[in-house]
Amino acid sequence: MASQEKVLIVEDELHALTGLAELVSGWGYRTDTARDGVEALERVQAWQPGIVVTDLKMPRMDGLELLERLSEMKQDQTVVVLTAQGSIELAVEAMKMGAYDFIQKPVDPTRLRTILLNATRQRDTERELEVTRRKLRDTGVLGSLVGSSRQMQEVFALVERVAPSNVSVLITGESGTGKEMVARTLHELSPRKAKPFVAVNCAAIPETLIESEIFGHEKGAFTGALERRAGCFELAEEGTLLLDEIGEMPVGTQAKLLRVLEERKLRRLGSKVESAVDVRVLSATNQDPDEAVANGHLRSDLFYRLNVFNIHMPPLREHKEDIPAIVDSMVAEMNRKHDREVTGVDADMMARLMAYDWPGNVRELRNTIERAVVLGGAGTIEPQHLPPGFGMRAVKAAGDMATAANAIQVEVGATVDEGERRLILKTLESTNNNKTRAAEILGISLKTLHNKLKDYASTGAEE
Repeated sequence: MASQEKVLIVEDELHALTGLAELVSGWGYRTDTARDGVEALERVQAWQPGIVVTDLKMPRMDGLELLERLSEMKQDQTVVVLTAQGSIELAVEAMKMGAYDFIQKPVDPTRLRTILLNATRQRDTERELEVTRRKLRDTGVLGSLVGSSRQMQEVFALVERVAPSNVSVLITGESGTGKEMVARTLHELSPRKAKPFVAVNCAAIPETLIESEIFGHEKGAFTGALERRAGCFELAEEGTLLLDEIGEMPVGTQAKLLRVLEERKLRRLGSKVESAVDVRVLSATNQDPDEAVANGHLRSDLFYRLNVFNIHMPPLREHKEDIPAIVDSMVAEMNRKHDREVTGVDADMMARLMAYDWPGNVRELRNTIERAVVLGGAGTIEPQHLPPGFGMRAVKAAGDMATAANAIQVEVGATVDEGERRLILKTLESTNNNKTRAAEILGISLKTLHNKLKDYASTGAEE
């Protein structure tokens, strides 16, 4: 594969240019060179390389301008940028403009070879993606995602654009909207699809264990570390890692994550050795990321690095026209999962599904359809297969909130913390101690709710 791919090296420093060209040629690629962006444009038009490896800072025309000109000329090159220490911001800007990846100087040969191999696979993936686009136009399906509405078509367009690349993507949206499905689809449509997809929920891991989960640890690194353990980065090697609820990650861990993203190297807890990692990192949050940065929950430099591209998943209530197609897809999935023979949904039930606002979004719809398929077994599923009180839950939830608020009495002179404690405990009471539902009503994460309840228990303030 390498011997058939042309690589243009663009570097103004002659010694570095010659060394890189010899190195890449030794791996079987056909290479050519240019000393700046102007010369590179001439070589691109005359030689038509598949990959361009370019320095960012050069005379006459720098790497960013070269990238912009290639885009304007609608050239089909995959661009990898070289950046000096301290110029990560420029590299991230280049990726936002369409660069495939970046590598810091001095160039690590192993890292460069991996990037070139992945870039070559990306070009093959883009050709395969054209078949997927035709399927999308015909059926409204893209990977794990379903929908023909304007909102979902906008999501599909972004997924198609960034899936074959190596850029970081921040996926935002309410709880249950399908952020992990977007991440899986990005992985399925990428050159990394044959490698692992690993998802970790930062809100579900205790703060004392999250660094071990993500970076791994050596035997004896801390009390209870009885054996060496690989972290999520190592488990996802050459594949894709999704960091869900990134805003719930402790700030100290965020700093270490930023270092791994910038240097592409990590050190297990308790180890003195760094190892290179080749992982595409995706992240997701149901918070407003700008607000999370403003209130200190998310480091601004990490947000900048993760948010090269943003994909926002709309709540289901904003694209209800997709519900019939989503339901058809879910029925087929649940038939396979539970060995049922449901053929569809009757008109009355579909009308009820369409009239409901789905506060739990696609996740709630999935649970509803799974229950109905299991109960129905075969033929069409009907309103009798819906959960008891279906359609009243959103009203009931709103009523629960109002009742809880009205029932709480806070004396003058009480602290804000005391008022918050009473609200949390009363909301838990109204949900029959359903912590997930209580967290949704309160507008906080499940992890935050658990932490507050733990604090109440430790201080004897839990009623």
